[in-house]
Amino acid sequence: MADRPNPRPTARPGARPATRPARPPARKTPAKPPEPEPTGSLLGFAKGFGLTFATMFKKVYTQQYPFDVYPTAPRYHGRHVLNRHPDGLEKCVGCELCAWACPADAIYVEGADNTEAERYSPGERYGKVYQINYLRCIFCGLCVEACPTRSLTMSNEYELALDDRQQLIYTKEQLMAPLLPGMEAPPHPMRLGDDEKDYYIAKTQEPQTLGAPQSAANAAGKPITGHAIEVGRHHG
Repeated sequence: MADRPNPRPTARPGARPATRPARPPARKTPAKPPEPEPTGSLLGFAKGFGLTFATMFKKVYTQQYPFDVYPTAPRYHGRHVLNRHPDGLEKCVGCELCAWACPADAIYVEGADNTEAERYSPGERYGKVYQINYLRCIFCGLCVEACPTRSLTMSNEYELALDDRQQLIYTKEQLMAPLLPGMEAPPHPMRLGDDEKDYYIAKTQEPQTLGAPQSAANAAGKPITGHAIEVGRHHG
């Protein structure tokens, strides 16, 4: 018996079929009916206008600033202060962590090495140049959190409006806390111990608890002197 010929030609390997399978019909989603326009009710109007009229007859409280100065919250984020140790040495060690933590790039720090002839801080280095650009500062306090020696704190001073933009770049001399009784202006040798570790124990910090905090003592912070350089290129 002879073989019957195959009526369908054999497709080549890898060849695409002549016809593609038909796609299933798209499912039609029912159209949403148009939402009705909002219409106010009499009760809604009464509540809204009732709140307005109730506020109109309340006594208005107005702070007479700047004629009357009102105290701020205890943890208010105001102008920065560079604090000192009880013997007068600076707490800033020039590590620049505050500058790197600042999201507004408002802080510029240049560190330098202490010597036996000129010592400004208990550590190996101190902040030779310290500037804060209050045109950029957002008073977030991240610089205070980054400071490892608690050198940088924030006072309650908020009157920082000036006519000259250059005067809003505060220098180290303007940010340093004043010398309290018992402090000696640096440079001078370490008075609280022979090693810098002696400056970070509770016993050597006891004189600080006898008087007002340095951030409160330095609340008069107005620009006094110093020429600031442009800030913002120290991260590049």
